Amino acid sequence: MTVKRKVRPRIAILRERAGLTQLELSRLVGVTESTIQNWESGRTGTDHIERIVKFCKALGCQVEDLIEYISDLPEEKTAKPTSLSDIRNLLGTEQQAGADSKHESTTEEVGRF
Repeated sequence: MTVKRKVRPRIAILRERAGLTQLELSRLVGVTESTIQNWESGRTGTDHIERIVKFCKALGCQVEDLIEYISDLPEEKTAKPTSLSDIRNLLGTEQQAGADSKHESTTEEVGRF
């Protein structure tokens, strides 16, 4: 006869270690606070976690290897620089470049004499 072990979630321990309240964690995860309470008490909702753990053990991998995380947030589009001036501005060297060009013209003028 095989005795089935009940998984005891460590969500509360990890949540407290992270310094989060149940409400804060629920908002981060996208579930209700009562769902977090139920998961922490072991009353409901951890069957899917058990299956994921079994997948990982069977495949010899970590959860991160099994599940690809795709953000719900849209990717932030960044403008591509179109000129040398834009590149210098992005690098924060715009003023230095202006000083260098003044120095170069002075050097050229000195070379002419």
